[in-house]
This record gives sequence, structure tokens and C-alpha cells, in this order.
Amino acid sequence: MIVVLIGYMTSGKSTIGKMIHDRIGLEWIDLDYEIEKREQKTINQIFQEKGEIYFRKKEREVLSDLLKVDNQIISLGGGTPCYYDNIDKINQSAISFYLRVSVSILTQRIKLFNANRPLVKDRTDEELKEFVAKHLFERNLFYEKATFIIDTNDQSSEEITQEIINKINKKS
Repeated sequence: MIVVLIGYMTSGKSTIGKMIHDRIGLEWIDLDYEIEKREQKTINQIFQEKGEIYFRKKEREVLSDLLKVDNQIISLGGGTPCYYDNIDKINQSAISFYLRVSVSILTQRIKLFNANRPLVKDRTDEELKEFVAKHLFERNLFYEKATFIIDTNDQSSEEITQEIINKINKKS
């Protein structure tokens, strides 16, 4: 079984992926980290040196490789499902979960945890909220193709993890 976590930056994909790993033993892989390992550069360096098109091609290649390996959980980058036919490939090979979070909560988390990311740094609070809302609107078309949508706003990480594990167990 392959489980894929989808969602916007700071939606909890890595946190929940690690928790599922700890609870049921699926190997946990962060797609961005895997790309960095293979390229021996950070995501920011790849974007700066080779551009987004190169990055998206590499992202697709690494994702395709990972989707061939069973018994793992993969946390995707926020844009991964939105390029090429990635979301279709994901759903053909895996059970996917969209961790849906409100714009206001995402904006708060980004300010706290990701203020230096190139896409969001140097934005005022209002600009950041508008940016996230616009981005989420564009990406929702892809995110909502996930096998399951988990509304995470009023749930703890433990509750989200348990909900996903329950759905995995029903699918197996």
C-alpha cells in the first residue's frame, strides 16, 4: 500500500506522515527531501539555478519512482499534484489524502514557520492572506481529486492521524 499526503504548505503533511509512520510502520518519505538528496541541492537552489520547469520535471520523475515502491507514505510538496498528470498518477498507484486547512490558519502557520520561503517572504499580512487564498483556489481543483479529503481545522494531529489510519485500514 502507498499513501500520499496532499495539501498546501504548512497543512501538516510532514507532521502527519511521520505520525502515521510511527503508528503503523509505513516508511515515510518527504518528496522535497528526496529531490534534494538526489540533486544534492536545496529546493531553493534548484529553483534559483535551474528554474521551476526543471524542478517540476525532476519532481515528476522522483514521484514516479516513489510510486513504484510499496508500503510507504509520501508527503508531497504543495504544488506537486498540480503539474503534468501527477494527481492522476498518484490516484492510480496510491490512496491519497488532501489535508484541507482554511486560508486563515494557513496564513498564520506560514507567518510562524515559513516566513523565509521565496514565494511568501516580504509580503504584508494582507498580501500573504490574498496570495494564499488565490493559490489555494487555483490548486483546489487538483487537491480535491484526492481519494479522501480530511478537514483539519478543528482536529489535533493525533485525531487527523487516527482518521487517516482508520481509512487506510478500511481500504486494505
